[in-house]
Amino acid sequence: MKDYYFKIFNLKTSQQLILLLMFFLIQSCEEDLTKVSQNKKTDFASQVIHNANIIQRDSGLVKVRFKAPLIEKYELIDSPYAEAKKGIYLEFFDKKKPKEPGKIWAKYARYNEKRDFYFAKGRVKVISTEGQTFVMETINWDKKNQKMYTKDTVFVSDKDGNILIGSHGMVAKDDFSEYTFFNNSGSFNSANLPATSK
Repeated sequence: MKDYYFKIFNLKTSQQLILLLMFFLIQSCEEDLTKVSQNKKTDFASQVIHNANIIQRDSGLVKVRFKAPLIEKYELIDSPYAEAKKGIYLEFFDKKKPKEPGKIWAKYARYNEKRDFYFAKGRVKVISTEGQTFVMETINWDKKNQKMYTKDTVFVSDKDGNILIGSHGMVAKDDFSEYTFFNNSGSFNSANLPATSK
């Protein structure tokens, strides 16, 4: 009888011991899985687009035409963004002059989706719908507030040969219909200056 009781006791004890071990094993596996998911790499491009040619329309009219040799989208992170490491060319259209687009070139561009914010650098060149040419090293475009700005030196020229330099940057509406330069200087064609009255 004692042997029988001892065998039952051993059997129950060993079953409990096995269950206890399984519990700890499962717990440690769960902890390992959370560690793995926390250390999971997410800073890679989730989409890659080669030779992008994107057209944005509004009420049937082309609003923006965008070209880039390479676009990489990083969507698996807290602040998703798209990057054009090989440069961009963009045309933007004004309702007043739908046949004469403004143009932007840059060697690099980045778009932050959450903030609706663009950044471009590398000999950035902008030609407005009025034919003025702006050249700078970097530019920021706050699309939500329809504002473009830079702290870099900005060189501006127009069709008449006038040149303006903003040594400490500028702020402009995103269609370049209005702009403010900081610490500016320049040269103007005297034929275009208003006559002074005597």
